[in-house]
Amino acid sequence: MTFPKRPPFKKPAPLRAACHGVVLACALLAGNAMAQKPHQGALDAATQYKDESIKMLERMVNIDSGSASIEGLDKVREMTVAELRKLGARIETFPADPHPGTNVVATLTGQGKKKILILAHMDTVFKEGTAAAKPFYIKDGRAYGPGVMDDKGGVIAGLYALKILQQIGFKDYGQITFLLDTNEEVGSVGTTALIERIAKQHDVALNLEPGRAADGLVVEHKGSATALVEVKGLAAHAGVAPEAGRNAAMEVAHQVLQLSKTADPVKKTTVNFTVLTANGPTNVIPASASAKGDVRAATPEEFDRVEKDLIRIAQNKLIPETEVRVRLVRGLPPMPRSPASDKLVRMAEGIYAEIGKKLTIESSGGAADASLVAGVGVPVLDGFGIVGGGIHTPEEYAEVESVVPRLYLLSRMLMDLSAN
Repeated sequence: MTFPKRPPFKKPAPLRAACHGVVLACALLAGNAMAQKPHQGALDAATQYKDESIKMLERMVNIDSGSASIEGLDKVREMTVAELRKLGARIETFPADPHPGTNVVATLTGQGKKKILILAHMDTVFKEGTAAAKPFYIKDGRAYGPGVMDDKGGVIAGLYALKILQQIGFKDYGQITFLLDTNEEVGSVGTTALIERIAKQHDVALNLEPGRAADGLVVEHKGSATALVEVKGLAAHAGVAPEAGRNAAMEVAHQVLQLSKTADPVKKTTVNFTVLTANGPTNVIPASASAKGDVRAATPEEFDRVEKDLIRIAQNKLIPETEVRVRLVRGLPPMPRSPASDKLVRMAEGIYAEIGKKLTIESSGGAADASLVAGVGVPVLDGFGIVGGGIHTPEEYAEVESVVPRLYLLSRMLMDLSAN
């Protein structure tokens, strides 16, 4: 006996949607469960190294290493190189002319193919004597001290991520290079060529600038430049014959006020004059004066625009017969967001989820060596140092409880990049 074929059973549309939703939810739960499973060896090692890394951070912070501090930079370099030698790294040093100090390139060779560059800088913005006046201390879960997050926390993160890889026996990378800059805070003028040359030899790079206060990585940076204004006037007695002089100080003040208007909030371009000079006795009309301004922009085209506007606007003088010269000296270039950096972001987010943490992804008005790496076409992501805040202020701090998660994040990034 044969029976007529029944048409295939179809779930009603609402039922199909409900079933699909259940399946998707189960898949997401399963995916999240998998994503949150940490690499236990790396996590255990990061936890084990927490106290040791903080002690080394304390030693490093208590050394003044401003960009012009030869002795302090040498001490920080020697301390770091000693640890890198223990890891079996090959050490090369390079002068940072025209700036004092010596750059370091440390290389570890593995058994894989990927070449990974990590970068940090040893110099700080703080003047000599700051470490003695306000040494490292911990209060309410925060570590304080000059350069504790920018960027000695980054140097520590790099060292201990490499120690973690050694402890768990991970050698699947082809090469990991740790480049330590000695003059990043003054624009890396003495290190730019070295960074660009070394970066070209690598597949990918991670910059160890501080993790942002919201536990963030940095996916794009503004570039930096310095606006220079020089005024020549004519000296005269300020009380007897002021009209005979040409006041360079007043002219530079006028220029600072009008040139500041070259900023563009819509395009996030900032122009802030921070240094003004007009020396001499109070009873003499100054014959010379100068000003320096910090300029930040998100694109090279904006620097072109600012430069043209500075020259054009400076022609409007307050004091007749003064001579005004304006120029823009470019520093680190902008680092734009890209598909390559977004891929690195996704990898970092997945790794952080392994330990139940979530990253914020941010843009920064600060310039960084990562921009030089991006400029030669190498994918780069920034902000892998210890999380903190108060950057470049006497209250600069690092979050103590960020040490373990950040060591885990960086070491796991090096592992996953080696495989991908």
